[in-house]
Amino acid sequence: MAEASDDRPLLQLAGVHLHFGGLVVLNGISLDLQRGELLALIGPNGAGKTSVLNCISLLYRPTQGRIVFEGEDLAGLSPHGVARRGIARTFQLGGLFPHLTVLQNLLVGRHAHFSSNVVLDGVFWGRARANEIAQRAAAEEIIEFFELERHRGELVSKLPFGVQKIVGFARALAMEPRLLLLDEPSAGLNREAREDLSRFILRIKHEKGIGMIWVEHDMQMVADLADRIYVMDYGAHIADGEPRQILADPRVVEIYLGSKGN
Repeated sequence: MAEASDDRPLLQLAGVHLHFGGLVVLNGISLDLQRGELLALIGPNGAGKTSVLNCISLLYRPTQGRIVFEGEDLAGLSPHGVARRGIARTFQLGGLFPHLTVLQNLLVGRHAHFSSNVVLDGVFWGRARANEIAQRAAAEEIIEFFELERHRGELVSKLPFGVQKIVGFARALAMEPRLLLLDEPSAGLNREAREDLSRFILRIKHEKGIGMIWVEHDMQMVADLADRIYVMDYGAHIADGEPRQILADPRVVEIYLGSKGN
């Protein structure tokens, strides 16, 4: 993998198209994400926002265009390979293992950091034991970061919905990514849970320096947190820029408040 340069974008999408048969889902999407930047993708339902995340993580294969992460074209990688490069993803419905505990879910998120040796793993000594201890310590740090200590040993299925959302966020961070893809993390949350989520997003940005692409419908959260906004409609780019500029753009107002609705 190429060495990352400090002055080049963390992620670049160039002319990304996605077609399913005759259906055009993405139509020439191009964007850059800088290191440590929080970029919000906004637009009405069906605009193609989640499809952008799916293309970056290669759950969908773009029909045309390039996706470059830290100078490396991701074409040809598997979704697992993309994750190993340092791109982690949260999902609208969590994507957790409900019958595992919070700690166990975070250890699943650490899977790429576990060493694997059949002999050593079988007897659990030496390097295997040291690695297991190190991964558990890393998971405990994530638990502390997200203030999940009292839920550590609880089954995810028994947790309130808002806490499950935070656990999904925590598991993504447990992968030690350099890029986080956030797919409507606030969906279904009450006001208090959204405030907690906002606080953790800001902590990740300022304390971890991780770049984030954030699909979101809550315009107040976007206005308060995003560094930059990228607006989509019908799979195409409409506008991008700083929050104050974009949220006052007549085209964006029309998309959200006009006949197209939200």
